[in-house]
Amino acid sequence: MRKKVMVCDDDLYVIELLCRIAREEGFDAISAEDGKEGLRLAREQLPDVLFLDMMMDGKDGLEVCRELKSNSATRQIYVIMLSAMGQSTDAESGYRAGADQYDTKPFSPRLVRKKLHELLDTDP
Repeated sequence: MRKKVMVCDDDLYVIELLCRIAREEGFDAISAEDGKEGLRLAREQLPDVLFLDMMMDGKDGLEVCRELKSNSATRQIYVIMLSAMGQSTDAESGYRAGADQYDTKPFSPRLVRKKLHELLDTDP
């Protein structure tokens, strides 16, 4: 079974880029444009990795992360919090919410590819 990568972001360019990278690397890609939809899809699809935007209208990434990590059915999802905010306090908020990793935007597509292979145990 192919590994699943999910992107939850309100920026369609970020969704398009990360989903394209995931597919090019041989993974299935799922996307959501807001936190509410992202939470629903993550619960249904159980992705292996979730790129989660920190700042979204409605349910933000911190809320989504907290809900996923507090549920035994979804806590194993590896959450990479993405944010345009690079202050250490922002990263701390992400980690306190349960994020496994915190990256700032803009991000390096090359490093994303490398990280996906590290996490999903496939050859780069």
